[in-house]
Amino acid sequence: MLTKIDAGTPYGITTGPDGALWFTLVHQGRIGRLQPGGTPVIHQLDPADGQPTVITPGPDGAMWFAEGKGGRIGRITADGQVTSFPADSPFGVAAGLDGAMWFTEMQPGRIGRIGPDGERSAFEIPLDGGMPAFITSGPDDALWFTLNQGNAIGRVSLTGEITLHPLPTEGAAPVGITLGPDGALWFVEIGAGQVGRIDTSGKIDEYPLPDRASRPHAIVAGPGDTLWFTLWGTDRVGRLTVRDGAIQEFPLTSSEEGRVEPHGLTVGPDGGVWVALEAGALARLATA
Repeated sequence: MLTKIDAGTPYGITTGPDGALWFTLVHQGRIGRLQPGGTPVIHQLDPADGQPTVITPGPDGAMWFAEGKGGRIGRITADGQVTSFPADSPFGVAAGLDGAMWFTEMQPGRIGRIGPDGERSAFEIPLDGGMPAFITSGPDDALWFTLNQGNAIGRVSLTGEITLHPLPTEGAAPVGITLGPDGALWFVEIGAGQVGRIDTSGKIDEYPLPDRASRPHAIVAGPGDTLWFTLWGTDRVGRLTVRDGAIQEFPLTSSEEGRVEPHGLTVGPDGGVWVALEAGALARLATA
């Protein structure tokens, strides 16, 4: 099922505490909100040139997002009120177990933190040019992140101590990362066409995809013991079953329809997997 978004090009998507889907319109500087089956509500950001990407719920009931070009971390309430905090080329953003918002700063190679009181701090990654991308809370009171150009998975404690775990595959270029149903961190390697798993001890396993050129981008935990991920290069969504590593893929478009460019995805309030398509739509896939 496709929901056309005439207001722009969806990139990131998540489910909010209000039971709605929230998504970014990356090239238009807008944030959208959609109750499944309803009409999208679009909020224009000011200024509009910030290119919002990843969006996620915060511990305060608001939605938080990164504006990489604009150099801001944004906060938007259910009624569209926006607050911004300065950041340097942010991309990924996630809520920590300390009640703070944590985010990646790609170009300087830092992990940023905004506390519940608005106090900001930053932690340098000990690797030049690593380009931290997505970030997520782990099961160990730490945040875990991908280093797209550093070919590694990073861990930052709540006090700012950073540990790096190099990937065994050269040029893997990890992007998306999420906490899996088995208590491990799962990530996708856009450069190698693989799904990866790292446990809190640092042990890494990799699962090659049927098409190594499929360019996996984002990943989320689904119902049961499944993980779902977007395949930007082939306009598909993949599903991996944790218990046996089995992988299935589902097309989002026919060859006659042209590219749809899937990026972010989330399990929606209706139980389906919703995918942000940069071609101008949200797609829903049934999980059963």
